Amino acid sequence: MPSKYQLAIFPRGDLEVVMTRDFDAPRELVWDAWTKPELVKRWLYGPDGWSMTRCDIDLRVGGAYRFEMTRTEGGETMGWGGVYKELSKPERFVNTELFDESWYEGESLQVNTLEESGGVTTFTSTMHFVSKEARDAVLASGMDEGVTASYDRLDALFAELVGVAAAPVYPASRPISTTSLKE
Repeated sequence: MPSKYQLAIFPRGDLEVVMTRDFDAPRELVWDAWTKPELVKRWLYGPDGWSMTRCDIDLRVGGAYRFEMTRTEGGETMGWGGVYKELSKPERFVNTELFDESWYEGESLQVNTLEESGGVTTFTSTMHFVSKEARDAVLASGMDEGVTASYDRLDALFAELVGVAAAPVYPASRPISTTSLKE
C-alpha cells in the first residue's frame, strides 16, 4: 500500500544525492529498523519480486555490514556492503557503501540523520560520490522504485510494531546490538 509520505531524491552540488522521507514512528524505532538485522530483513530488499537473503550487521564504529537481495524468479543476486564510520544513537549514522557489481565508480559515503517531531521521524540520507559521473549514474539508475517499495514496507512494519502493546517494544535505553544474523 502506498504511503502518505513521499520519497524525495535530489542532487546537491556535483557530488551528492540527498534522499529524505518521513515515517510515522519514533526515532528510536526508525534507528532500530536500520540497525537490527531481524528488522532490516523485513523491509530493505528493493522492488517486489526480491527478498533479502543475507543481512550481516556488526554495529560498531569500524564494523561492517553486508546485504544481499535475490530475485524470486531467476535467482539474480545483488550484494553490497560497507563500514560504519560513526554511530550516534538515535540521531545519526555514517557508513560507506559499495555494490558488488556497481554501475558507478568508487565507494559512496552516506551520512544518515533521524529527526523526530510530533511522532514523525524524518530520515535523511546524504550520499557523497567520488565524481559527478558517479552521482549522475546513481540518479539515472531508477533506484527510486526500489527505495520507495522498501520504504512502503517499512511503513507497514512500523504500523505493526507501534500498534502492538502499550509497553515500549524498543525503549530508548535498549543497548545497540552488535550481533550478526547469518543464513
